[in-house]
Amino acid sequence: MSGAERDTHPYMPNSAGHAQEEMLKAIGVKDIEALFKQIPPHHRLKSSLQLPDQLSSELELRKHLLSVLSRNSNCEQNLNFLGAGCWQHHVPAICDEIVGRTEFLTNVWGTPSSDHGRNQALFEFCSQLGELLKLDMVGLPVYSYGCAIGHAVRMASRITGRNQVLVPAMIDPERLSVIKNYCEPIDMASHIEVLYIAYDASSGTLDIDDLRSKLSDRVAAVYLEVPNYVGVIESRASDIAQMARACGTETIVGCDPISLGLLSSPVDYGADIVVGPVQPLGIHMNCGGGVSGFIASRDTERYVRQYNTLNISIAETNRSRQYGFGLSCAGQTSYGLREEGRDWTGNSTYLWAIAAAVYMSLAGPLGFREVGELISQQSNYARHRLCEIEGVSSAFDGHIFKEFVLNFDQAGRSVADINSQLRARNVFGGLDLSSYFPELGQSALYCVTELHNKEDIDSLATHLSEVLAS
Repeated sequence: MSGAERDTHPYMPNSAGHAQEEMLKAIGVKDIEALFKQIPPHHRLKSSLQLPDQLSSELELRKHLLSVLSRNSNCEQNLNFLGAGCWQHHVPAICDEIVGRTEFLTNVWGTPSSDHGRNQALFEFCSQLGELLKLDMVGLPVYSYGCAIGHAVRMASRITGRNQVLVPAMIDPERLSVIKNYCEPIDMASHIEVLYIAYDASSGTLDIDDLRSKLSDRVAAVYLEVPNYVGVIESRASDIAQMARACGTETIVGCDPISLGLLSSPVDYGADIVVGPVQPLGIHMNCGGGVSGFIASRDTERYVRQYNTLNISIAETNRSRQYGFGLSCAGQTSYGLREEGRDWTGNSTYLWAIAAAVYMSLAGPLGFREVGELISQQSNYARHRLCEIEGVSSAFDGHIFKEFVLNFDQAGRSVADINSQLRARNVFGGLDLSSYFPELGQSALYCVTELHNKEDIDSLATHLSEVLAS
């Protein structure tokens, strides 16, 4: 056997030459190029890939990966004030323990008879989140917060037969990108035009007059967030919902579920469809995978028939005190109708639904209230404390939860420079907003959660004061 042949892995068909030849022969194709001729030449790579040298063993691979990972600076080793869509919350150890069990971790789908426990766990997620939101219909989670918004907007468009959506101009750029992907390809038959609602420069809330001027009989939905992207609580959410309803427009509200022990459920101020992230509920921050988003509404046919998600139902059986679980409305999803389904369905974040169910069951109503109050107290203290520093001011005066924007224009320093010096002090400063929202000047979005205590905030204030004075 040649040296090259010894270095290949027979179970990788593109690694061992003889395995590739056998596969091509089995399908009646002369060479590998014939499989790719339908790809236009200008999309094909002409030169060879510049790949590193082949690693000789699993041991070498482990060393290589550890050396790469060691370059990272994580939020456990540093004091972190970054949020903006993926937040550092406490994850109880039991959440990791449960989702790491093989009956959950290795289960992709299967059959109702083999997955009774999984179905019950997912049903508990829907039930608990529904109780938190005061809504009866909660679908299984989708890939992300942005995906949940995109699906909800398309739901509203199908319900109303309209093709415009109003979204805040002050919105997470990543979520906006996802919304556009769901709505805006003009060559799609179901194209939805995305229009923007201006924000009030002083409070950070939506500009009601601008919203009023853009509402029409073409608008399928108004989307707002409470709290919004910059942490401001929308004080006129009820008025917005009433204005939307008067135009026959659906109201979609994005909310942070961790805030609902303190803030009213969106349904209390007129939401028709509620979406949000699942990640704050017992899920670690991670990069490269979905951290889950939810969609919820009233349990009426008007809404349920438009869900893209798989939904878990419960029913009594012929045995006393025993119940059966199964999928409902599966026929209207992409599993049942393929390309004619209600958008696209996937199961990549169902494991996080089980983590969230564990978290919610542990916290309970009192726990949600306690963590909500703690986050509110700590974030408001942080904003007040940091604004005492010369050259630092709050960009908005609205009420906040968890996140807030600091402006450094008076300090005459860029956020990029400030954050660079904070990193040298093992502190992750706020997200630089200057390129996303240039009208805010040199501003940064800071996040404070239940993991931060007074000492952490005071430490940030000390570091920030010294950086600005240098």
